[in-house]
Amino acid sequence: MLLAIDIGNTNVTTGLFRAGRLIATRRAATSRDATSDELELLLHGLLGLDGATFADVAAVACASVVPSLTAAVEAVASRHDRPCLIASAGTIPIAVRVDRPAEVGADRLVNALAAQRLHGTPAVVVDFGTATTVDAVAADGAYVGGAIAPGLELGLEALAARTAKLPRIELRAPDRAIGRDTVSAMQAGTIFGYQALAAGLLARVRRELADASGIAPSDVRAILTGGLSAAPWVRGFDGIDAIDPDLTLKGLAILHAEISGGEPLELGLGPGLG
Repeated sequence: MLLAIDIGNTNVTTGLFRAGRLIATRRAATSRDATSDELELLLHGLLGLDGATFADVAAVACASVVPSLTAAVEAVASRHDRPCLIASAGTIPIAVRVDRPAEVGADRLVNALAAQRLHGTPAVVVDFGTATTVDAVAADGAYVGGAIAPGLELGLEALAARTAKLPRIELRAPDRAIGRDTVSAMQAGTIFGYQALAAGLLARVRRELADASGIAPSDVRAILTGGLSAAPWVRGFDGIDAIDPDLTLKGLAILHAEISGGEPLELGLGPGLG
């Protein structure tokens, strides 16, 4: 089996692939200061939830935005004598047409690869994580940049931490934008405001890609991913071609297959909106 590991600022997400098929996903909180021993214990525990061990893992593929944990993953893989592929601008087989390719988050490049291979180009990938990233994939499959905004939960935490009377609230879309109490007002401002921010960025990036390709904006594929992409309120976005919370893990499996000769991904398009 292939163990795919997506290390973000908030969560470590793992995916197990057997014969190119994603069979299990798990999520745990990111501990930036974890040693390789602590990370190994975490991975052992996550594997065990699905009745697996490192003995069942043939290879590891990792995308990480936490450098200390990237090194820890490599150490764990080496300890178990397993090949480890680390996603980066130098290992992902797409052109990266930005000023400083090495500064682009590995997860963003992996998402671009998955979008190209699974959904077609040009495409926009919106990743709802700690930050909200909007990434553009040109018609020829190149990563050409994007936008970064604070994530929804990050904004909520700041609001609760920096104000005296505003509480932490449940992430639920209210019935109306005009809230009649503090909680519903915060939900309206957070959910509807966040939807407007993401939809506005998506529309603008989509239009710029369309203009570059001489096509209509509706012909640019739009894919949503990330931890919050499965939330009910996400389905309020218009013109979305696919919602796929596991896009990064699938991208790692695609990367491993193309670079290391692993099993090709046995998937068509990601989950649609039906």
